[in-house]
Amino acid sequence: MSEPTDIDNDEEEFAETTLIQAIENQIESDNPPAAKATFNKLTLVGYEREEILNLMAHVLAVEIDAILEEDRAFNTEWYEAALRALPELPPEKQ
Repeated sequence: MSEPTDIDNDEEEFAETTLIQAIENQIESDNPPAAKATFNKLTLVGYEREEILNLMAHVLAVEIDAILEEDRAFNTEWYEAALRALPELPPEKQ
């Protein structure tokens, strides 16, 4: 009965891929500007591209979770501040 686990893994992989694609789009379009600035900052201090994208995707995931949980609009101000704070990750919701 490994099928549910396979489905969960597929869903997680899809979500991760989608989040990373969204981050890459933000960096490429320079929108929000904090995305490209954060990517450049972390590159300069020695982080690898994959690690940077994962950190940034984590921040986006936290904001998306908050949107869904709180039924509210995207908080660009919080998102940009959280990106700029990387590599320090935002606190997890309780």
